[in-house]
Amino acid sequence: MLLFHSAIVERNNRVILFPAWPGSGKTTLCTTLVHRGYRLFSDEFGLMDPHQKFFYPIPRLMPLKNESINVIRDYLPEAILGQEIPNTQKGTIAHVLPPKESILRSEETAKAKWIIFPKWVAGSSLSLEPLPDSEAFLLLASNSFNYEVLGEASFQAVTHLIRTCSCYKLVYSDFDDVISAMNDLTE
Repeated sequence: MLLFHSAIVERNNRVILFPAWPGSGKTTLCTTLVHRGYRLFSDEFGLMDPHQKFFYPIPRLMPLKNESINVIRDYLPEAILGQEIPNTQKGTIAHVLPPKESILRSEETAKAKWIIFPKWVAGSSLSLEPLPDSEAFLLLASNSFNYEVLGEASFQAVTHLIRTCSCYKLVYSDFDDVISAMNDLTE
């Protein structure tokens, strides 16, 4: 399996990969989307069969960190958050329970259609810009935990993803705007 450092959600039987470095807002964005009609695959690990080209869901508790905890409590009062755990290596953490449907459908794989490199920036207006294939390839390969280990298989898998997916760079701060943009994109 090829393992990406990526949040992944599904809509209309196709997945969106959100590969990004820690602190980019992957889990917060993923939490928002799965509470607005998307199916959770993972907030952190994209597990891809490099030969069959599909992704496996891993719906698990989603760890929100620091300011994201209150942001999600305010924006998604229906979300079920666990107790806050202070003073961890990453600050204060509270886990969000995945939606029941995501857990019930955890045997259903799907193929990717979009790769979006997200970045939350306070006060920014939404920007969703196409990304050149060469840049998307480098960013996606560098967000894989085991790209070098799998060698040729991972190169072929990432090449396939870049050729068959629409790739974008996303900057956002407003959840309503990003949900609207994702809904428009995935219709």
